[in-house]
Amino acid sequence: MTATQHPSTKQDILHHLLKRGQATAQDMADLLRISPQAIRRHLKDLEDEGLIEHQVQPVAMGRPNYSYQLSQKGRSLLPDRYDEFALSLLDTLAETVGKDQVNKILQKQWQRKALEYRDRVGQGSLQERVANLVELRKAEGYMAEWHQVEADPASTNSRFIITEYNCAISHVAESFPSVCGHELEMFALALEGCKVERTHWLVNGEHRCGYLVQAQ
Repeated sequence: MTATQHPSTKQDILHHLLKRGQATAQDMADLLRISPQAIRRHLKDLEDEGLIEHQVQPVAMGRPNYSYQLSQKGRSLLPDRYDEFALSLLDTLAETVGKDQVNKILQKQWQRKALEYRDRVGQGSLQERVANLVELRKAEGYMAEWHQVEADPASTNSRFIITEYNCAISHVAESFPSVCGHELEMFALALEGCKVERTHWLVNGEHRCGYLVQAQ
């Protein structure tokens, strides 16, 4: 492998860890179709740069197994840090008008965004609207995807999971956690006639945000 390939492979490793949360060297070697020895060299470089960290997985015999995950520095290199200016502005507003008033402003903003999304996702089937919403989120810097949930024999409604592996407003969410609730309401308004429930939450320390969408 030439030197010019290394940055691409390392970026692939970072994106894989962002989506998976954690993985072993063998997992990543299998996924990227390169040798475990080459993967370990990249992992060592990334760890030396402080972009990833490892945990030891105990085994009964033989060499211990290592599980790798992104460090905070590693996450900061990926597209989830667009919100520093917004956070600074909100902090200034909170000092001026109070945090409760800022939360009301954020709620209004999310309602406006929901109406924009609703216009842009169209009037197609739920599957088409979910797919369109995910594309809109991706265009805004989210690493997002969707899939259909296996049908529930007791229900005739289709169900879908929307997954976002990063948060383009993560700094804002840490200081103003109400925005996550507004985001949930935003999806429900954008996907008119649907019920949206949170299944995973980055703010709670999980490696992704997940939303279950089903027709009411």
